[in-house]
This record gives sequence, structure tokens and C-alpha cells, in this order.
Amino acid sequence: MKNTFLILLLISTTSLLSAQGVGDYQSLDKENPIYFGGSYIIYKGEKIELNEKNFFVDGQLSDAEVLNYPFVFNSVNEAVKKLSEGTAEEQMTLYLAPYVYWIDNPDDLGIRKPLTGSIPYGMEVRCDWLKLYGLTTQPQNVVLASNRGQTQGAVGNFTMFHFIGDGLCVENLTMGNYCNVDLNFPLLSKLNRKKRAAAIVQAQLAICEGDKIAARNSRFISRLNSCPLVGGRRVLFYQCYFECTDDALCGTGVFLDCRLTLLSSKPFYSTQGTGAVFLNCDFDVQTKQKQFLTKVGSPVAIVDSRFFASAPLRVAWTQDPTDDLRSYQYNLSLNGKPLFINADKPWLTVDMTDKWVLNAYRIVYRGKIVYNTYNLLRGDDEWDPMEVKNVVLIASKLANRDLCKIPTMLQISPRNSEIESEVSTVKLDAEVKRFGSFMHRKENVSWSVAPEFRSLVKLTVKGSSCEVDGTNESDETKKVVVMASTPSGLESASVLTVTPPYLVAPEFMTLPNIVTREKGELYVDYALSIGERADESLVTWYRCKDARGGGAVPVSVTRLNKPQRVYELSLADVGYYIMVAVSPKHLRCHAGKEERAITSVPISADGMVKEPYYYTDFQNFPVIYQPEIIPGFWTIDAYKPLDTQEYEWEPNAMNAWVYGVGVDGAKGTGLLQATKGARLLYTPVRGGYSNMSVVLNVDPCKTAGQGFGSATGQ
Repeated sequence: MKNTFLILLLISTTSLLSAQGVGDYQSLDKENPIYFGGSYIIYKGEKIELNEKNFFVDGQLSDAEVLNYPFVFNSVNEAVKKLSEGTAEEQMTLYLAPYVYWIDNPDDLGIRKPLTGSIPYGMEVRCDWLKLYGLTTQPQNVVLASNRGQTQGAVGNFTMFHFIGDGLCVENLTMGNYCNVDLNFPLLSKLNRKKRAAAIVQAQLAICEGDKIAARNSRFISRLNSCPLVGGRRVLFYQCYFECTDDALCGTGVFLDCRLTLLSSKPFYSTQGTGAVFLNCDFDVQTKQKQFLTKVGSPVAIVDSRFFASAPLRVAWTQDPTDDLRSYQYNLSLNGKPLFINADKPWLTVDMTDKWVLNAYRIVYRGKIVYNTYNLLRGDDEWDPMEVKNVVLIASKLANRDLCKIPTMLQISPRNSEIESEVSTVKLDAEVKRFGSFMHRKENVSWSVAPEFRSLVKLTVKGSSCEVDGTNESDETKKVVVMASTPSGLESASVLTVTPPYLVAPEFMTLPNIVTREKGELYVDYALSIGERADESLVTWYRCKDARGGGAVPVSVTRLNKPQRVYELSLADVGYYIMVAVSPKHLRCHAGKEERAITSVPISADGMVKEPYYYTDFQNFPVIYQPEIIPGFWTIDAYKPLDTQEYEWEPNAMNAWVYGVGVDGAKGTGLLQATKGARLLYTPVRGGYSNMSVVLNVDPCKTAGQGFGSATGQ
């Protein structure tokens, strides 16, 4: 009876203290009361002494109030100025009361610029074993905020935090960049704030330089490039929420019991090292038709996770995967139905069902699933943030196999190479790694090629390496996928371009000669000792100032292995000699010695008709640097306008354009910029012009409406 009375007295006293304290202090979150005693706080029955390692921060407190207490602050910025280094045993902790803490002043009209490098930061924090702890169970009630992004209040990808140090932990809070998102604070409406702009730009949260970084019960809110604690070697997110578009997530993270709202199709730009891992996560997909995980193909593992979408959805690892990519999955669903990622290219996905490697991510102990974060995060220093080590050790004994050092990646280098049969070889090296890019040398590696490739290469296995010789005897160059695997279920691949032995270039049986095949059309006539092979000669046409080829400027070139034997004349050719250069070639040789021919007289205007339009698809367009402004010619260069001088980039005028296949969202073949500031000018032949219009057929690389390029002063 006496013990019962003491317990009741303690409960009553705690409730009474929660409503009192210095100056009748009360937390904004009435469901999670805080008692503030000046030199200490009481939260959830625990008394926390405030000292050099424990700071209390509440934005409600006035400047006058915090002056009375050396370890009490009303600003995160001021508290950070007085941090001292923490340790794994005694962290440096900021206890944050519910409030909106602006890390960068949103009312400051100044433009943030990088102090060094290319990234402007709101705050740089240098501290080992720093903990930011929200005094609430609802992470939306403690907000660390900024509202700047690329071109919107900043030059560069504005980033709220730059954390430098090991052991960072954030818990029970929100990190939000409200540049393109409204801030709605549930506890005090006067702290709400509208987004800076609706146009979505790169607005980042936190970049880390360190290891052993953890986030628990926290929210990360932004849009493009949100960057929640990116950069750390090992990063754990437990019971966290993410809201983002492209290029956003942490590429070295382990996401456990997390929720993600994906507002665009590529939440990772790429993963790094051994990749990213999702365990028991929920993905709310807001995109339509297609959802990818990475923009640049790189490894991801997803286990026991669920995707939800309101419309039919195809899920793939990346938009344009190469055959060397391997990612891992187990027990996935889309709207409640089984999901196999990249079902159209199943070799890209390793299904871990019944494979030992699955134990690297999850084990079953006494009938319950235990996510093996100890195996994933232990590294070489036994980091165990989820405190599951003892369970994993017991399960290892029961299984009579080590569940603590299971590797998660098999990596072949090089991933791509080219060999010429009977001439060159390539050595492929395989590395087995545990998560976090820790080397693992106790795994046997097997090498193989699919049956359809066995006549094209010969493999010589030497331990974990493999030498590949080409044995391609056909005329055509072939792609060969060499695969590696381990008994645990890891897989990797390297894609080799295997050419047959190159032959000597064909000889000219008849030297090039320019003839007029039809009015207004020149044709280069030649014959090669080529047999039945197709002609792939490189044919280039020039305008020249004289019959010796002086002042030659290329005006039409060969592309896509189709010799440009025809040249259509226009008014722009009048007064010039037309020269052609032919380098003989077929599909199984390098181009041979060039031979030239030139018209005996300059092109005249007789019979030329001034066309009402100019058209090009750029297929035969020469991309060689041509800086002169000449009537009838293209000027091909790059230029940095005066109003972009504050941006640190220099144009590469010599190599400004290329012709090829588009990347990312662009599927067409055409002219591509190869440098910032790439410029094309067309100067028409002299005459009068009016009532003009220009129509461009442009295939944008961006798929989510961000524009044609990053906002870097172009």
C-alpha cells in the first residue's frame, strides 16, 4: 500500500511540474509536456541536467530569458556556436522544443552564394557525435527550416546544413526546405509560411561528411535534390518520412520502416559504393505510368516493401539500364499484388528468394522477422544502432553459419570494355564487399557467359579474376555479357564489345570523282575492292575558295555508317569550289587513306532557285569548330554571355556540339550540346528577308518539367 501511494505521488508531482517551471513555461506541444527548471529539463519523466553537453533550445523564449542560463537558447544557430565535441559514450545533444527554427533567415532579401566551392550553405556544423533531439513524439512539431534554392534566393544548390563529423543523430524532428513547399506548422499558425516560388528548383537539406549517421522518427521535406543527410559512409533512417522529386535520396542509406512519397520518377540521381537498402518500406508513387529508382543505373536492394499507385505503373531500377546493372529484391508488392522490378529485363534483378544473401538483410529468429542492420552497418567497428547484434549472434549459432558478415555486393571492373579478337584481351577483376564498401575476401567467385556468347569469347579464370580473349570470327561487332556469381547469390556482369580482327582498309579501284547526277545535285563516284561487304566510307564535302582546296570549310559529313555520296547545292554554294574527301572503310576495318576530288570551276547561280525555306535534320551537319561569321555558313562555337560572369564555368568552344542519341528523357537522334554556352548561328546569303519564322523540333532531356538544363547561368 505504501509503494502504491509513492507511485501515485510521483505521477501527481510530474503532472504538476509539467504545467509549471521557469516563468510558467509551457511547451507548444501539450501532448508532450516539458518542465523547464532553468538548469535542467524534465521530459517523459527523465530529468536532464543542462551543461556543456546538453543544451535546451526553444524558440518561444525571449532573448532576455535565455541570457539567464548558459545552456539555454532560443535559436539553433546560436546554440551551434557553442557546441563541444561529443563521443559515442557522451553525445553533444541539442534538446529542441517544438517550434519552427529558421536556419537561414527567410526575410533576408540577400542572395546566398558559395563561400567556397559551388554550394551555398545555410549552416556549417563541425562536431563529432552530435545529436539533435526533438522533445515530441510528432516530428512535424519541431521544424528546422530554410526556403532557398538554385536561382531562388541563392546562386547554386542552396543546402540548409553541412555536417562535418562522425556519429550525427537526428530524432523526432523535421528538416524542411520550403523553397517550393508550403510550411504548415500544426501547433502555431502564425509560424506558417508560403513557398518562395512554385517553379521547382534544387533546394537541399543536409550534406554530411562523416560516418555512422542516424535519423529516427524524422521527416525530410523538399522537392528537387532534397538531399536528406547525403554523403555519409553509413547512414540509417529508421521510421522516417520523405517527400521529394528527382535526385533526392541518400545513396548510401539503409531505410528501415520508412515511408516515401515520390513526386517524380527518379528519387536517386545515383547510389554510391554498395548502394542503398530499403527494408519494410512503403512507397506512395505519385508519378504516372513509370517509376524508376535511379537516374544513373546503380545498385539498390529492396526487401519486404510495398508500392502504391493510383494508376497502372511500371517499376524499373533506372530508365535506360545497361546489362551490367544488378539490383536485389525480395517480397515486393504493387497495390497488393506481387511486384518484380524490371520484369521486361529480368536479368537486371536478383530475386533473393531462397538465396543465402537474403540473410544479409533479414533473418527469422524464433518465428519473427529481424532486419539484419547489424550485418549491414557494423563495418569494422561494430556499429549497431538498432541494437540487434545479440539476436544476430544467437541466430548465427542456431544456423551454424555467420550471419554477421554477409556481403551484399559483387562488383566487376571494368564494367565495360572493348577487345579485338586475336589481338587484345581484357582482365576482369571481381571484388566482394560488405555494405558500406568494406572488402570481403572469403567468397568464391564463378565466371560464365550465356550459351549464345560462347563462340565469341574465351574465359581464363585466375582466382577472383578472369581474362577474356575475343574469338569473334564474324564480320559484325558483338556485345558479350560476362557474368560473375557467388554461392550466396550475389551477381555481377561486365559488357564487352568484341570485334572481329580488323582487316586492311579496301583499296580504291576507281578514285573519287565529282559528277552532276541531277540539276542542283553533286555525286561522288568511286569504286572499292570491298567484295560483298557494305560500304561505310567516310565522305566529307567542303566549300573551298580555289581549285587547290584553299580555305576549305566542311559543310556535310558521313554519319550512322551511311556514306554521304550526294551533295545538294544551294545558293550558299555559289562562288565556291566544292571538294569531297573519301576515306575507304567497311564494317570490319578502320578508315583508310583519304583521297580527294574537287570541281573544276566554282558553282554558278545559273538555274539556282531561291528556296523560301531552309531545312536541316543535322544528320550530316559538321560539328567542327567554325568561329567565322560567313554568309551561307553556320558558326559553330560556344560563348559565355556577359550577364553570366558571376557563374564559374568556361565554355569549350572547340568541342561545343556532338551528334548522337539523346540521354535521359530524350529518345531522338540529333544535335546535342556538349558544353555550357554551346552556340549555333546561321548567316544567310546576302539578300532581303522579312516575315520569317523558325520552327525547332526539340527533344528535352528532362522528364519532369524542370527545363532543359540545371540553373547554372546558362
